[in-house]
Amino acid sequence: MRNIPIGAKATATLRVQQEHLANRFKDALLPEVFATPMMIRLMENAALNAMRPYLDPGESAVGTAVDVKHLSATPVGHQVSATAEVTGVDGKRVDFIVSARDEKGEIGKGTHQRIVIDLQSFNERLARKAK
Repeated sequence: MRNIPIGAKATATLRVQQEHLANRFKDALLPEVFATPMMIRLMENAALNAMRPYLDPGESAVGTAVDVKHLSATPVGHQVSATAEVTGVDGKRVDFIVSARDEKGEIGKGTHQRIVIDLQSFNERLARKAK
């Protein structure tokens, strides 16, 4: 892993479809609105995008902490964009401030943490654990 600069930033975007809705994950009686787990997924993808240019071949990163608030509902068909900005790096741990917006404004915000992993070592440990 190369040095990841504080302030490195990236986004991830999606248009809210049926498979992203809260009534698909939880209570079917809920209105057709963007699900919190999908917002978190988008925030995590933005964070990974911010790190990707600094990862060496064979490296990736896994999420280890998420602390976000879902502030506003987003209906199906709207576009959501998540942004992640690096706020700290300690060894292989990278901290982010994350936010998400739709066409009407901010819908979520918080913090996220990822750890850089060596994919081969990670997969070997996972295979041993599966036995």
